[in-house]
Amino acid sequence: MGPRAVERRNPGEILGGLIPQARFTTMIILLINTALFIAEYFDPVINQAGESVPAAFMQGQWWRLITAGFLHQGILHILMNSWVLFDLGAEVEMIYGTSRLIVFYFVSTVTGFSASSRIGGHLSVGSSAGIFGLIGAMLAFGFTDRSSLGMQVKSLYTRWVIYGLVLSFIPGVDFWAHVGGFSGGFVAGWLASTPRARLMWKEPLLKAVAGVCIAVTVLAFGLMYLSIARAT
Repeated sequence: MGPRAVERRNPGEILGGLIPQARFTTMIILLINTALFIAEYFDPVINQAGESVPAAFMQGQWWRLITAGFLHQGILHILMNSWVLFDLGAEVEMIYGTSRLIVFYFVSTVTGFSASSRIGGHLSVGSSAGIFGLIGAMLAFGFTDRSSLGMQVKSLYTRWVIYGLVLSFIPGVDFWAHVGGFSGGFVAGWLASTPRARLMWKEPLLKAVAGVCIAVTVLAFGLMYLSIARAT
């Protein structure tokens, strides 16, 4: 049946450098985040219309669970998240592929802000829910892959989880968005697994799911801007 796709990659390209080669999808996410941050600077209403809110105030505006993951509060917020995402997103994309990266980021953003809204009760924005989801997906790979690469990834991202959870207790940081995002990403990574020759039936399915995630994200932003237009 041939080796798994991940086994044909060079591990040195994934973990060997301080900044790995950034792939296309990771850069697209970063560009979207940056463009929205610039738009927020000129029109703060965007942040108010797209942020995650406590469940009692959601009022059917489900799109906030998605749009909140692409918005940021302040230059330091977006710079820190972008730095981590640039590094981490490239590694996830090289391990799992583009379709899985899109699914992981979408699912963990939704699960992260769902937890924030329902348990934490916060007003919240930021890509950290999706980032923690990507960490969760990488840790899932580390637990399921028995190769030397899997062991390296497991060791590295176990430390990432510990550091991330410690930082999540800093006042003003959305702890529940991080926990919810990590949980969603770990489960999604466990279920999707990496591309394997004997499980090629998953590939068309995952591409279709990734397409749905993109379409729903576009719809979410469309509804957000429609709500802004109605309010003005």
